[in-house]
Amino acid sequence: MGSMTGRSTIVTGAAQGIGRAIGEALLDEGGDVCFADLNGEKAAEVAAANEKRAADNGAKVMAATVDVTQRDQVQAMIAKAVEVFGKLDVKFNNAGVNKPMNFLDVTEENWEFIMRINGLGVLIGMQEAAKQMIAQGTGGKIINTASIASRSGYDNVVPYCASKFAVVSLTQSGARDLAKHDITVTGFAPGVVHTEMWETLDKDLMEIGASERPGQAMDEFSANILKGRVATPADIIGTTTFLASPASDYMTGQIVMIDGGMELV
Repeated sequence: MGSMTGRSTIVTGAAQGIGRAIGEALLDEGGDVCFADLNGEKAAEVAAANEKRAADNGAKVMAATVDVTQRDQVQAMIAKAVEVFGKLDVKFNNAGVNKPMNFLDVTEENWEFIMRINGLGVLIGMQEAAKQMIAQGTGGKIINTASIASRSGYDNVVPYCASKFAVVSLTQSGARDLAKHDITVTGFAPGVVHTEMWETLDKDLMEIGASERPGQAMDEFSANILKGRVATPADIIGTTTFLASPASDYMTGQIVMIDGGMELV
């Protein structure tokens, strides 16, 4: 029996990268998982690709299409997952975006786009998950994806940094408010992780003149990592599974850094 047996989880931003890896690791531990993403077709492909993994571990798997900034869509996603799984135990607010702009070039549109998804999307996700958990009367866990950018500002990704600082605040505020309902709120802060998002970021930084060659941004960002290398999603899932499991039941309001020693806080 795995550490997630009998527990159901929704993971947003789960069609690729860290989100997908989080969901697959939970399936390996026997947990039911809903892979949710704005790209519903890709989320469905991920869920289909994990049907055998789920069956082998006595778990259920499903997909959902969701825009995390639209409350009605978040409510529908949660209702669908509860219909399939019977309840909601864990909610990962993992969906996020980044679009680099040099500090003096940041526009209102750039700011609002990133803050709406990375900030408001997390707030809505927390609120709606908590309402379901309170209605169940069973407690639960809410887990938010922060970043090294929640601990240090970077000049080419200002709105992203601000949004991830907001995730830390939302985590702390939610933990204080929801403790009376036996709901814990935690988060994790990845560093430089080799995913599709970083590949896009690399191209974007070249477009704004912040780097000159492919891979330069990742090399420069990772130069001070004590572990001596960038992370892969596999480096993240040990912590995320721990946060979702009963092993972390006494933790709340905390952000766990998973950055190889890049930011010592």
